[in-house]
Amino acid sequence: MPAIRHELDEFLRIPSVSTGGGNAPALKRAAEWVCERIEGAGGEAGLVALDGSHPMVIGELRSTRPDAPTVLAYGHHDVQDAGPLDAWQSPPFEPTEREGRLYARGAADDKGNFLPLLHVGCELARAGELPVHVRFLVEGEEEIGSAAAMRWIRDDERGADCALVFDSGMLDERTPAITVAMRGLVGVSIDVRTAARDVHSGVYGGTVLNAAHVLATMLAEVMPGPDGRVRLELSAGVEPVGPDEREGWARLPPGDEVIARVGARAVAAEAGAQFYERTGASTALDVNEIKVGEPRTIVPATAHAHLTARLAGGQSAAEIAAEIERLLRAAAPAGAEVSLEFDLAEPAVFDPSRPALQLAARAMERACGTAPVFVRGGGTIPVLAELSRRGIDAVATGFSTDDDAYHAPNESYRLESLRLGEASARELYLALADLPRSR
Repeated sequence: MPAIRHELDEFLRIPSVSTGGGNAPALKRAAEWVCERIEGAGGEAGLVALDGSHPMVIGELRSTRPDAPTVLAYGHHDVQDAGPLDAWQSPPFEPTEREGRLYARGAADDKGNFLPLLHVGCELARAGELPVHVRFLVEGEEEIGSAAAMRWIRDDERGADCALVFDSGMLDERTPAITVAMRGLVGVSIDVRTAARDVHSGVYGGTVLNAAHVLATMLAEVMPGPDGRVRLELSAGVEPVGPDEREGWARLPPGDEVIARVGARAVAAEAGAQFYERTGASTALDVNEIKVGEPRTIVPATAHAHLTARLAGGQSAAEIAAEIERLLRAAAPAGAEVSLEFDLAEPAVFDPSRPALQLAARAMERACGTAPVFVRGGGTIPVLAELSRRGIDAVATGFSTDDDAYHAPNESYRLESLRLGEASARELYLALADLPRSR
């Protein structure tokens, strides 16, 4: 592992922050660093920017087998900003090893996670032993939405026989996981205006529209019931979960324990037992923010809220957004000005019985010594939705753990995770040589 560790130190020293306006020179430098590795292994690589995006790397390493399958290796070179520097025990862009962990911004998300795909691919290519063609997509905007990467996947006519996405975590420190579904997203910003300005509640209360009341009435129309379940219209299109996946959920930690671990409380008695269905295979809606009024005798003229609906496999973000808009506007009284802004992302679902995922599961068991668990993610990764839409099976995995503190101060990555990633990347490339050509 010394070679990959040296590379990771170099990669982490580049402060390729994309959030908060970003660090454009560092983002370019990080992309060039990736290109240099691919070109140094005999491949081709270049920087691509779409509509002024931060640069992404599009590269390729060719197998000596002309008829080999093509694997799309995805990762991202951009990172979150460091946050408060005084909260870090060591400088965020000076990788520091402590007790088997490497501390730096991006160590887990996603430089340490992704690097094995790059390092092993280049190593096999230099030795003339690369069993598959590897096409790289390494973007610089994952932390701010992946718009350019999604467009590139959408427009790339070549496609791929499968994709490897190292940008997620393990079930625990010994057990790898393969994510076979991610939920889509409908985000809604709601602004309500009922008057030109706030007015005195003693003089006008009960005779004029109150923006707080209007907003509350609107939210009540889309809010989940006491059991946490959304109304039927917002569950339209949800695909059923197969028995094999349900059996796999039995290997996961009990839902009640997962909820208790973060200090939260279940919304209903049965929510813990249904945890994996509710967070991976069902629609959920949450009000994230409400801003209105102040603690004095006024009738507020404006109110704001933000809500997000997480969509399960089979659902259409555009259709659910239209239904949410219909419900919200129908609940607003005449005279209230309502403004809605939407942010949409589609869900992604991959069939675990497909050849790519079955080959990957066996390869990761050989590399890690433990069979991976097929899981569904409750969050949203837009790139996976584009791959799913293109019919490209994705092996979405990674080796971060709950203790890595990604996006927080003192982000770190286990050196053991780096070793597992390197071993898994090697086994995956070898195994996917048996993948049937799909194009």
